Amino acid sequence: MKKNYYQKLAFMGMLLIILFTFQKYTSKEKEDFSDVKFVSESTTPLSLSEFEPNDLDQKQWQNLGFTEKQIATILNYKKVVGGRFTSKEQFKKCYAVSPEKFKELESYILLPETNKEAKSSHFKSFEKKSINISGKFNPDHYSANDWVKMGFSERQAEAILKYKSYLGGNFVSKEKFKECFIINDENYEKLEPYLILPTKTPENFKNFARNFTSRKSKVQYHSFDPNTLNIDGWKAFGFSEKQANTIVNYRDRNLKGSFKNLEDIQKCFVISAEKFEELRPYIKLNPSNLAKIDEKKFEIRQEKTDFSKIDLNSITFKQLLEFGMDERAAGSIIGFRKKLGGFVNKDQILTTYNIDKDLTQKLLTIAPLNTSNVPKYTLVDAPEEWLKNHPYFKYSADKIIFYRISERDEKKIWKLLKVKPEYEARMKLYLK
Repeated sequence: MKKNYYQKLAFMGMLLIILFTFQKYTSKEKEDFSDVKFVSESTTPLSLSEFEPNDLDQKQWQNLGFTEKQIATILNYKKVVGGRFTSKEQFKKCYAVSPEKFKELESYILLPETNKEAKSSHFKSFEKKSINISGKFNPDHYSANDWVKMGFSERQAEAILKYKSYLGGNFVSKEKFKECFIINDENYEKLEPYLILPTKTPENFKNFARNFTSRKSKVQYHSFDPNTLNIDGWKAFGFSEKQANTIVNYRDRNLKGSFKNLEDIQKCFVISAEKFEELRPYIKLNPSNLAKIDEKKFEIRQEKTDFSKIDLNSITFKQLLEFGMDERAAGSIIGFRKKLGGFVNKDQILTTYNIDKDLTQKLLTIAPLNTSNVPKYTLVDAPEEWLKNHPYFKYSADKIIFYRISERDEKKIWKLLKVKPEYEARMKLYLK
């Protein structure tokens, strides 16, 4: 009996040990989310703008009101679904995002509604674009169209302009520009060297913003003819002196003295979409004024330039304006030509930033191109300064200078450079 008793006792003990071990093992496989707090309504209101959840870093998720643990959960979930969120439907399933939080963010998320829509070509616009920067620029002067040309989506461009409006009509400093929610750290690092803005925010910025807001609210609109309005008149509608000068110059130079219709006014890049909507009900284009202005300009206008005789490598800024280009387009063409040392073929002109391609193509079909004065060198004897400053060579300049110390055969230098065929073809345009 004693033997049977001890055997049963030992058997029960072994059974209990096995059960405890099994329970402990299975509990490890289950993730413990007891300390995960689901996002609920925040006590402090968030300043929301459109965003692409695949582009956000940890800091930007924090700006949306998520905790560090929730952010880690979201990023892990993104890895689980293949490294990218493809739709709002998929993002909603992330368990660190409560239904209330998703409802708050939904209208700002730059993703298609469902996975089906994500596969359709209609949503290709959500793919990440690279940022293209032509040179130094003042973001205060950029319109939505300019931001789109740079590589942002239309909705992102609108969000940037809304943020500028929120700051009081200008970005103030690089610090404030960096705080724009839609511009992530990666894009800011690319843009920062080209921004024509003070590095630091002025200490009196808050007072300035408050004064700007109160000034803005005091603007009183009345019916007006934009073709007879002078600089003071535009300033009375809330524009700065610089903006007012730009509007008058745009009207008198680019449009040859008058706005013909509402679209002409809307295209002026210092008049934002929001400002145009405010002005629209009060704009009264008087046909009689239009006729007088056109007649006066016709009298003043002297002999027109014969563009069929103007070399594209010597055409001036004023002649480009006369052809119908705006100041930004004309400046871009002249600046690009100067950096290159001259155009070698007409296709290069079409790659210039900020131009109206249809109008430029029209000019290219009329005007000739003389390339005889364009400087050309070999890879072996090209001046170092020329290599480092030329748009087509500057990224390979250091390698060229290094390789040609010991190698004089150009074919071997090309093999060592290992540049893409299209880049090599572009560089060879300026080589003997």
